[in-house]
Amino acid sequence: MPVYFHSEDTRFQLREKRIYKQWIENVVGEHHKNVQNLNIIFSSNEYLLEINKKYLNHNYHTDVITFNYNEGNDISGDIFVGIDQVRLNCLEQKVSFENELSRVMIHGVLHLLDYDDVTNESKREMRKKEDWALKFLGREEDGKDI
Repeated sequence: MPVYFHSEDTRFQLREKRIYKQWIENVVGEHHKNVQNLNIIFSSNEYLLEINKKYLNHNYHTDVITFNYNEGNDISGDIFVGIDQVRLNCLEQKVSFENELSRVMIHGVLHLLDYDDVTNESKREMRKKEDWALKFLGREEDGKDI
């Protein structure tokens, strides 16, 4: 499968990789696109902060950074997920870690599908698409796990 999971500067390892790979491919397929080569890299907040500074000139923590290498209908990219920030998010949002991790991962995928979150309207649209995608995985807003 063209979806790969890696860890950088964290001990986190994703369980149920096959389920997540199929889910991501299904979401991309619903947009009439194909996953060509997608790397999801789990990292520490500090590692992600350095990427944010170096490549985006942003000096703040974030939960996800997406680098888009798409060509036509073929989806390719690197999605960096800050595991520490995901843990903070789930406490703040009062959802399970698995729910928040799934939301952040699919948020990165949605960026590759040309969704953005620059305006309030586009943020609302992105959230609706995240919720829609989470239903494919069997996760709801209440934090229900697979």
